[in-house]
Amino acid sequence: MKRLTLVTLLFSSLGWGQANDYALEKKQWVDSVYNTLSLEERVGQLFMVAAYSNRNDSHLNDLASLVENQHIGGLIFFQGGPVRQAEMNNKLQSLSRLPMLVGIDGEWGLSMRLDSTYKFPYNMTLGAIQDMKLIEQTGVAMAKQAKRMGMQFNFGPVVDINTNAKNPIIGVRSYGETAEIVSKRAVAFTRGYESQNVFATAKHFPGHGDTSVDSHYKLPVVAFDKQRLEEVELYPYRELIKEGLGSVMVAHLNLPALEPDANIPSSLSYNIVTKLLREEMGYEGLIFTDALNMKAAANYAKPGEVDLAAFKAGNDLLLFSENVPVALRMIVSAYQSGEITEERLAYSVKKILAYKYKSNMTKYQPIELTNLVEDLNASQYDDLNYKLYSAAMTVIKNTEHQLPIKHLDRKKIAYLNLGDDSNGEFLSYLNQYAEVKEINKNNLGDLSFYTTVIVGYHKVDNPWKNHNYSAEEKQLIEQISAEKNTILVSFAKPYALSGLTNTQDINSIVVAYQNNDFAQRAAADVIFGSIGSKGELPVTINSKFKVGKGIKTKAIDRLGFSTPVNEGMDATVLAKIDSIANYAIEQELTPGMQIVVARHGKVVYQKAFGYHTYDKQQIVKNTDLYDLASLTKILGSLPVLIKMYDEGKLSMTSKLGNLVPAFKGSDKEDITFKSLMTHQSGLPAWIPFYKRTLDENAKPDLTIYNYFLTSGFSTQVAENLFIRKDYNREILQEIIDSKLSSNPKYKYSDLGFIALKEFIERKYELPLDEVVQAEYFAKIGAKRLTYLPLRKFDLSEIPPTEKDTYYRYTTVQGYVHDMGAAMQGGVAGHAGLFGTALDVTKMMQMYLNEGEYGGERFFSTETFHDFNDCVYCTKGNRRGIGFDKPQEEGKPGPTCGCASMTSFGHTGFTGTMAWADPEQDLIYVFLSNRTYPDSSVNRLSKENIRENIQTLIYQSIVE
Repeated sequence: MKRLTLVTLLFSSLGWGQANDYALEKKQWVDSVYNTLSLEERVGQLFMVAAYSNRNDSHLNDLASLVENQHIGGLIFFQGGPVRQAEMNNKLQSLSRLPMLVGIDGEWGLSMRLDSTYKFPYNMTLGAIQDMKLIEQTGVAMAKQAKRMGMQFNFGPVVDINTNAKNPIIGVRSYGETAEIVSKRAVAFTRGYESQNVFATAKHFPGHGDTSVDSHYKLPVVAFDKQRLEEVELYPYRELIKEGLGSVMVAHLNLPALEPDANIPSSLSYNIVTKLLREEMGYEGLIFTDALNMKAAANYAKPGEVDLAAFKAGNDLLLFSENVPVALRMIVSAYQSGEITEERLAYSVKKILAYKYKSNMTKYQPIELTNLVEDLNASQYDDLNYKLYSAAMTVIKNTEHQLPIKHLDRKKIAYLNLGDDSNGEFLSYLNQYAEVKEINKNNLGDLSFYTTVIVGYHKVDNPWKNHNYSAEEKQLIEQISAEKNTILVSFAKPYALSGLTNTQDINSIVVAYQNNDFAQRAAADVIFGSIGSKGELPVTINSKFKVGKGIKTKAIDRLGFSTPVNEGMDATVLAKIDSIANYAIEQELTPGMQIVVARHGKVVYQKAFGYHTYDKQQIVKNTDLYDLASLTKILGSLPVLIKMYDEGKLSMTSKLGNLVPAFKGSDKEDITFKSLMTHQSGLPAWIPFYKRTLDENAKPDLTIYNYFLTSGFSTQVAENLFIRKDYNREILQEIIDSKLSSNPKYKYSDLGFIALKEFIERKYELPLDEVVQAEYFAKIGAKRLTYLPLRKFDLSEIPPTEKDTYYRYTTVQGYVHDMGAAMQGGVAGHAGLFGTALDVTKMMQMYLNEGEYGGERFFSTETFHDFNDCVYCTKGNRRGIGFDKPQEEGKPGPTCGCASMTSFGHTGFTGTMAWADPEQDLIYVFLSNRTYPDSSVNRLSKENIRENIQTLIYQSIVE
């Protein structure tokens, strides 16, 4: 049969007179098309047929027959996949004289029906969100995906008000249990959805929320009076109708207050569809039946008879007819007998045609298959989901303000996994903030070691699955909460918590609603305070936790996690970092690396590349610890010195002789603290301390070293190499005896930091590593930032730095690469720290926060500015007090030349860099072992790898 060209008809209608008025233009087109259709073709427009892209060719042939012979008006797609569906859609549309309307049950996105597509939160999760702009954005996002799939309708939102917690079919498909909660979100969602010229469908009219029967199997009874229905069930529809709602789906329900005949379901009731919805409520949009194969409707009459009754009731489109040919014949026969008038038929068919016009189906184009799956799963949807789940997290109990967790140095935290679903990445997310050990529900062990237990209740992310706690799980929670501070995180339907009759001893309860990566990320963020909790319960759990309950916790300036777009960065530009990193590895500039980028206090990029060594036996992980080299200066010594300065224990004019008595009487006693920290002191750049300890064969002198640990040789330099325990005095004396410049000017030197370590340890009466661990690392949760890493971590977690052929004659791994630091036992003021890029970022975030982190203040804002001041810029010295600063324009230096002059950081010999920019609220950390296997040529620096990556980071900033 020859395809009807709608564009031609459009131009033909416009030929009667160019109409500027859209409504007139639409009417002319609709009338012209309607007049070309036979009676059978007009009736065929009333049917929207079920299509499955996961079925065989026989199903496709059956659909093709309905398209060509019954002239159906639309398709509702069910299970399948996006590419298969698109191919099926294109095939069937090509057979149809009139383009067909296409819809899907996409309540939480296309993934409700299609594999390989994106999943948004359930409505009840959205019901916890208080920011309606986010709900509107969700509508926009879902509509874009539907549009990409060539659809004009989404059969959502569900606007049923779930006042029955035991509702077997609605449940978390509802936004909540009050008319206001549901209406506000339905309006926001619909506004966003229909802004994309795709139509939303409010369902299940008049209201399926307070039912105890699934209408797929039996006719549910809603026995409320008219007043109650007006106040609750019908309220969202009236609000949506005011907004110009595109379509409504009528449910199969028994409502005695609206339809006196108990046998007639609402979908087949003239009183409900026409008198109530159309006439009393004034609704003029499209009206769909719910699926007519559902038993609540199908049990009323035979196939065909049901369809006829539905049309006579006032429905426009008949969904999922069990027998289209029979139904079509019956409606045609009713028309021919006068049972159905021309006015009634034209009313619905012309309305259907009008929606095709509004959907631009006059210019119908097949679905483009190229990049279809990629488009439907674009990263922009992750950006939104991050926001949605973060906004949904709901704290319903928080005894003594336990959340967010503070004072990490005083906490020992355990995690217990309950439920029958995977805990995914939840434990690893928790461990990004602090050390959290998993305990086993079958053998809890000794809980006395722990101060806090986080219980994660993980249930399969499915709206129809049972999420009830087992008796064993209830008993475990009661047992643990009776002994320990307990945080329960429920990755399940909120109703599941009603099964916990005893929550008295649970300190904190977080409702996370669903068990997926986004919910687990957001829950960890709330627990540790990188974000505050904003959600409110959309439903009542019990008398203690009622609808609207939601304790608002505050963020506490702790480094969190987000996406580039959410922090004003272009993810596509940022992704180009991968190419530079892979190039560096391919060219053997370094075996591997870790890179972290954070903005606005959120990590937006964290990746590990390459291997520990060029033999490619062990890949680099984000948890591996790199030798940080000179980053130690600003991460180990400097924070302690800043704190001491803040406490008045030293000043910028403090003299070295007073800080370190060994320098009294030397020509260095009057060097000021400021001069030392800005490398303006006149000290030499470096002293190769180790060379004086080698014998005539350039091997370690055995009067100074021993290959075994003894009481006299107790300072470990490397594996199986120990130096005299008193040798540190020799190092200090070499500095004292070194030649001091008579005209001090900028010269980068390790020696000042080596000397100031003595000051720190004398004041604290503790080794530097213990001081910085207690004062900073433990408090900010930097559990993988440490001196002497082999005391805490396995060798396999530490990439090697060099095959030493000049001093230690071994592969240096797990021991500090810097020779002077090694001679001090691995703990020095200028080198010795090992760590991950993430933990380095935490320290840089503390600086960017100007001394505050995790709800604790380490030093004052004023003190930070004192140390970040470029005090000798006028003398050609770019340095701050301890910090490196950007180079002046046209001069060589540590940065890309694009960082602001208020930015600060440091670089390290092993191929490291940490940089923060207050003006862009930006942190960049790069760690590598470019010194392996040979440190002599710094090709990583020569090719500006770190700087080129930093350039990309700045180029990615869009707002």
